[in-house]
Amino acid sequence: MFGKLTLMTVAAALFASVAAAETFEIKMLNKGDEGSMVFEPAFVAAQPGDTITFIPTDKGHNAEIIKGMFPEGFETFKSKMNKEFSITLDQEGLYGIKCTPHYSMGMVALIQVGDAVNLEDAAAVKQKGKAKKRFLPLFDQVVTEAAVSN
Repeated sequence: MFGKLTLMTVAAALFASVAAAETFEIKMLNKGDEGSMVFEPAFVAAQPGDTITFIPTDKGHNAEIIKGMFPEGFETFKSKMNKEFSITLDQEGLYGIKCTPHYSMGMVALIQVGDAVNLEDAAAVKQKGKAKKRFLPLFDQVVTEAAVSN
């Protein structure tokens, strides 16, 4: 009896953690609320185990991790052009995302998973073109998220 009760408790705990995981959708757009060539939303605050799905609402876009803007030990990714792409993020930290052909036009996004453990490293990455300007308000949101959680 004790063994079955323990097994049921463990199974319930595992199911609860899986059920609590969320999926966030980020659209890849030619024109959005923040201008042209954008991810919407451009900032996502997620938790470890949540899934991020990039949706190519308009053609000509992909999602790629920006070198130096991810937690240590994370395996990088680059989605195929015009294809929906999902990734489950288990490591805490910040993830900088770009659309490869529109990076210099400022098509970037920032995903915070749990605590921003790599904030200094991510913020120190030099950006191209409009990406630098678009990242400033995104990093401001990270500070806000950190202040709310502490």
